[in-house]
Amino acid sequence: MKYEEMIKLAAKASENAYVPYSKFPVGACVLAESGKVYTGCNFENSSYGMTICGERNAIGTAIAAGERKIRAVAIYSPKMKYCVPCGACRQVMSEFVSSEGLDIILKTDDGIVVKTLQEMLPDSFEL
Repeated sequence: MKYEEMIKLAAKASENAYVPYSKFPVGACVLAESGKVYTGCNFENSSYGMTICGERNAIGTAIAAGERKIRAVAIYSPKMKYCVPCGACRQVMSEFVSSEGLDIILKTDDGIVVKTLQEMLPDSFEL
C-alpha cells in the first residue's frame, strides 16, 4: 500500500474520533508485515489518563486480528500538520517493529514526510 493512501485512511479514521475534551481528533493507519491495514482513532475519557491515542487504537486492532509485526504507521489530525506520535505510542510501536523496520508517515503542507521509528525513538527501552 502506498503511504499516501495510508494518510487518506488515517484522515478518514480521524472523523470517528471521540474528543469532547481536547477537540483534537487523530486518526491512524497501520500497515502490518502481512500487508493488511488497520485503522484507529483517538477516544477520550473524563478520567484523562484513560484516553487512548489513535496510533495505539490502530495497533491494538492489528494485534486483535493476530498481527505481531508492523511495517508503517500513518498519523493524521485535521487540527495540526505534522502530527507526531506521543512517547507512549512510540514505545508501543517499538514492541511490534517488522524485520524491515517501522516507518512513521506524517502529513505536511507539502505532502508527507517519512521518519523511521529509530529516528523518533532512539535508544528505546527493551527487555
